[in-house]
Amino acid sequence: MTLPAPLLLITDRTQNPRPVVDTVAAALEGGCRWVMLREKDLPPEALLAMAWELAALAKRHHAVLSVNSDLEAAKAVGAGLHLPAGRDIAAARNALGSTSLIGASAHSLAEAQAAEAAGADYVTLSPLFATASKPGYGPALGLDGLRHAVAALRLPVVALAGIDASNAADCLAAGAAGIAVMGGVMRADDPEAEIAGLIAALQTA
Repeated sequence: MTLPAPLLLITDRTQNPRPVVDTVAAALEGGCRWVMLREKDLPPEALLAMAWELAALAKRHHAVLSVNSDLEAAKAVGAGLHLPAGRDIAAARNALGSTSLIGASAHSLAEAQAAEAAGADYVTLSPLFATASKPGYGPALGLDGLRHAVAALRLPVVALAGIDASNAADCLAAGAAGIAVMGGVMRADDPEAEIAGLIAALQTA
């Protein structure tokens, strides 16, 4: 399948000095067209409320929204679903339907292959580079690790962790179908400009 966009923005309100919805709105203005709501510690009611807000924003900008982990929220707002490594992708597919966008996290080639076998549409592969946003997931895979994974997989691979405008094009050159960013945009003084810079960098690949 083809990814909704080559750039995925993942939310993290713990790194965000402003409301998540405001940051996402600015990112969409900067050209972002794929957003993942990832706020795992929010109560289900609060997460659903935020999902509705982001779904409305995404629709206004002809963008795609995915929700991390919460199948019910994804189903309610008509969003895609992104699952942690090892979660039941087949059950999610049965619940959401064959046309829903379902992705999975992977931190190794073995996890990515398991997600592919289970029917994921794409995987995020991390940590590509060292980053404070992805502690505890093992050593950075690097561009060589990315190349190795891409060569072994048929589904699109989204590179995640430690990616910015200086290395975004390198990820695509190594075979990634797209990149995912979190802290760099969440912490940015100007998320719109940060996104625009990332898109410009991708266009050089």
